Amino acid sequence: MFRRREAVPFSFVAEADRFRSNVTPPPRARSTVSERAGRVLVGLVVVGGLAGALLLGLPALGPEQTPVHTQQTEAADGR
Repeated sequence: MFRRREAVPFSFVAEADRFRSNVTPPPRARSTVSERAGRVLVGLVVVGGLAGALLLGLPALGPEQTPVHTQQTEAADGR
């Protein structure tokens, strides 16, 4: 493989860690009322879906409460 032969001065590497840019980023755009309402609506739909899945799934997770049926064959009924 090709290796770089010249050494990198340590001061350059140390200076790169603390480099700060003097360019300020543009200010964040404020969200509109409709964007906030949309985010709230999506959040409510997600929470409602999770709550509905939990409510519908809890009976399936509970212990089974069906009565015990004894199995009878036709031969036993003919006696």
